[in-house]
Amino acid sequence: MGKDYYKILGITKGASDDEIKKAYRKMALKYHPDKNKSPGAEEKFKEIAEAYDVLSDPNKKEIFDKYGEDGLKGGMGGGSTGGRSGNFTYTFHGDPHETFRMFFGNENPFESFFSSGGPAGMGGMGRSPFFQFQSGGLGVDEDMDIDDPFAQHHQFGGHGRRKHQDPAVIRELQVSLEEVLSGTTKKLKITRKVLNSDGRTTRSEDKILTIDIKPGWKAGTKITFPKEGDQTPHNVPADIVFVIKDKPHLLFTRDGSDIRYKANISLRDALCGTTIQVPTLTNRKIPLALNEVIKPNSTKRIQGEGLPVPKTPTQRGDLIVEFNVIFPNSISTNTKDILKDLIPQS
Repeated sequence: MGKDYYKILGITKGASDDEIKKAYRKMALKYHPDKNKSPGAEEKFKEIAEAYDVLSDPNKKEIFDKYGEDGLKGGMGGGSTGGRSGNFTYTFHGDPHETFRMFFGNENPFESFFSSGGPAGMGGMGRSPFFQFQSGGLGVDEDMDIDDPFAQHHQFGGHGRRKHQDPAVIRELQVSLEEVLSGTTKKLKITRKVLNSDGRTTRSEDKILTIDIKPGWKAGTKITFPKEGDQTPHNVPADIVFVIKDKPHLLFTRDGSDIRYKANISLRDALCGTTIQVPTLTNRKIPLALNEVIKPNSTKRIQGEGLPVPKTPTQRGDLIVEFNVIFPNSISTNTKDILKDLIPQS
């Protein structure tokens, strides 16, 4: 069984968005490595970030609720949210500190409050960024988690304005049929704007994104890297989404998990029979005997020589051979007379 993101955040399935945010806020502060030095805290901190990354996104949450972690990461979900369709594959960006920073608006969400230049009356609290107020000390809102008395401040980016996420950046990723057959790993470099430690200025930074192409992935499969777009003080970075597209092939076209190959044969071979050598994606040649009359655009199947079936990659589709019968441009009178005598009218 895969991870139970609800259990990781200490909530039940069906929790509201507010409950998910409160749970992440509480758990992230509890297990942040700067505060919690116990063994396993850092790994727990990462699990909490991944759980929030999934459950805070309606599309990913819907797929997780239906298929669990294995379905979410294995591309089983169709993803009906917002009218979208097609396979969806999730990969956690792997940086829990990034999730923490984007949630609170700064790598250290308490820095602006506990620095010597913070709000009046708080300057003496600068020794501990994880200082917690005692209940009744500052009139904490009942809806606010006691572990994070500044939740409202950071929810609005520290400037009284709620941050909105930029629209997703969508890019096509061409994959050859040979790569779909066996699976492959793609490493893609992106350049993005990253906030500096002052939380205001930005710098350009290159990052390598790794995509593991699974055997049989269909065109249209989406791989999402959450919040890997440009960072600014006033936005939530866009998700970067790669959409699988079949790279044109010299010999084959794709038809689901089947592949199609067009074989040109002469009229004589179509009528009298022959054996052709059919190419495959593995560079083998398969002999195919044609013993009956072959009509234009008729087809034959070679089983198991297509692409892997996505949900059961040990099974493969078929290689469909479609015949293009090439007619002569002209024939002699004698040949016509012979054909009239030999070929029945119906």
